[in-house]
Amino acid sequence: MKILPVLRCLLTAALVCGAAGYAGAQGFPNKPVRVINPAAPGGNSDVFFRLLAPKMTEVLGQQLVMDYRAGAGGTIGGEIIVKSPPDGYTTGIVAASFVINPAMIRKMPYDTRKDFTALGLIVDVPSGLVIHPSLPVKNVRELIALARVRPGQIFYSTSGRGTVGHLASELLNHMAKIKLVHVPYKGAGPAVIDLIAGQVQMQFASIPLLFGHVRNGKLRMIAQTGAERSVSARETPTMEEAGLPGFVVRSGFGFVGPAGIPKPAVDKLNGALVAALRDAENRKILIERGADPVGSTPEEHDAFVKAEIARWIKVGKEAGIDPQ
Repeated sequence: MKILPVLRCLLTAALVCGAAGYAGAQGFPNKPVRVINPAAPGGNSDVFFRLLAPKMTEVLGQQLVMDYRAGAGGTIGGEIIVKSPPDGYTTGIVAASFVINPAMIRKMPYDTRKDFTALGLIVDVPSGLVIHPSLPVKNVRELIALARVRPGQIFYSTSGRGTVGHLASELLNHMAKIKLVHVPYKGAGPAVIDLIAGQVQMQFASIPLLFGHVRNGKLRMIAQTGAERSVSARETPTMEEAGLPGFVVRSGFGFVGPAGIPKPAVDKLNGALVAALRDAENRKILIERGADPVGSTPEEHDAFVKAEIARWIKVGKEAGIDPQ
């Protein structure tokens, strides 16, 4: 019978702690918010978030502090996020590798579907298919035709194995029944430099990375990979329009935190992100850089993550890419 008072005390303590946690979330934030960036400074994720940070800071009333933790395809930073207290004060910005890694890495240090709180999609950055001007093709159909008569003789560069560029190219190999040869580089910069130099003939890469080189005539963009034409590249057809139904490759940049962040904190973080993306000047700059602003709800973001993970696992299997 003495057990009942003990249980009553434990229940009361749990309720008090729960109420305190909820109250803390209601008062969120009362200190700066850390933003883990699993990539090196200067990349797309860094550029996009630094653009949005001032407006988000204004809405939240607290600074957003970027913390760079690059390496291992983004999993080092991801693991830091997962292991942080779920109080909203540690967040992260993630790119396409976030949803591609489960298809490419055999032993992930976390479960991407379950171990994160989705806080909202930031931007969607479709890739562009660019070729060196010396390649005698004007569109995707001509590229496929040339690849069929020159199997194993057309080389594509990427910023590494398991990147969007790699999987997009292997998807093209699979769907068009051709054999383009992969030349992986350690980073996007060297991959583009050698493409411009003519050491390789083509590449799928994010449109913001390619814009300048396309405008000055060093590269030709013959297609883009979005479901619809990007607002920043209206004149370029999609891969579906080029004759490959179902060829859609997106690179969604997302705002995340560890699993279990209280809803009041989630709502405030998402609200700050959406406000920054609705800012007219911010939208203008993002579009000029080849990024389509999104600003989704957390629920929409969560659904996107799960759907993209399933899709990339399917693409990897179809392309014969074994996780390592």
